[in-house]
Amino acid sequence: MIEKDTILLENATLVLPDRVVEWGWVSVVGGRIVEIGEGRAPERGVDLDGDYLIPGLIELHTDHVERHYLPRPKVRWHPLSAVMAYDAQIATAGITTVFDSLRVGSDFDLASLSNEDLWQLSDALAMAREAGYLRAEHRTHLRCEVSSADVLDQAESYAARHPVHLISLMDHTPGQRQFRDLGIWKLYYMGKNNASDEEASKLIARRLELHERNAVRHRRALVEFAHKHGAVLASHDDGTYEQVAEAVADGVAIAEFPTTMEAAAASHAAGIQVMMGGPNVVRGGSHTGNIAAEALAREGLLDLLSSDYVPASLLMAAFDLPKHVSSINLPQALATVTLNPAKAAGLNDRGALEVGRRADIVRVHLSGNIPVVREVWREGRRVT
Repeated sequence: MIEKDTILLENATLVLPDRVVEWGWVSVVGGRIVEIGEGRAPERGVDLDGDYLIPGLIELHTDHVERHYLPRPKVRWHPLSAVMAYDAQIATAGITTVFDSLRVGSDFDLASLSNEDLWQLSDALAMAREAGYLRAEHRTHLRCEVSSADVLDQAESYAARHPVHLISLMDHTPGQRQFRDLGIWKLYYMGKNNASDEEASKLIARRLELHERNAVRHRRALVEFAHKHGAVLASHDDGTYEQVAEAVADGVAIAEFPTTMEAAAASHAAGIQVMMGGPNVVRGGSHTGNIAAEALAREGLLDLLSSDYVPASLLMAAFDLPKHVSSINLPQALATVTLNPAKAAGLNDRGALEVGRRADIVRVHLSGNIPVVREVWREGRRVT
């Protein structure tokens, strides 16, 4: 007799850490996986009709919550409504743990969020979490713009009100890192903000001034801030050996979106986990002309994937990788969105279909070559 707090998922294709089981079952009790078997289940449970059963995805970097709150330039949506819509999109993409990326530093561009916006969003996330409204588990990723005049004040103020779990050191100054080519930066910025060439040129001058004044000292202070609060530290858009060496010295654990093969190889060799974007995999390359994720995967340099600006891309990219890179099988590809990010974030209780782990589980059906999320369980509770 199946107990009330038990879930038995049967007739599934299980993606385990080291292999795929064509016909298997998983038993869950009290939010944990207690047994995994092959063949027929010991009792009747939820028949998955041969669909894939995979661990819940873990998203370390997505700025999608800001897109729900600021859907158009100068348009602010109700913060709780924005958070709930964002959470629903995250969960239906198969993501059971998400690090909400909140930009800290208000000198970024014309469409950046203000200090008050940061509090509106973070307080709405905290209220929804405490009220039990959220489907996914939400944690905090502060995306710190090192050249911004107020980045330190905002980070300290945030930490006084909410926990901080992950910090990325970003520098989007035109001519730096991701945007070494000023022409590409102008096209990106003008298109994103519906700005004129004159406005873009003025912002370039302003950003260069802020970079000269703030970047070095703010980065140093933010590294100390991360260590003080026990937050995982990430670098962003590293492109040179010198930038990787700085990341190593700072105790960085994650290299977000390195822009060159050299930087990715140096990060990987230093034990820093290399992250690339899911859209980069699905689209076959970077939208800003930097190194392709597939190229890194072929060299064994790809450790983590992030959905970045398209939540659904996380699952699509994981299923796409083995099709394009013969040395990567499905369990290895899925590890880039499950077990590897769990380890990188210090979350050792999730990320794999293994006995004793949290029952964060996703049912995936393949429609042609496209993975479709059909059901999601977080800690044994069905959330979508």
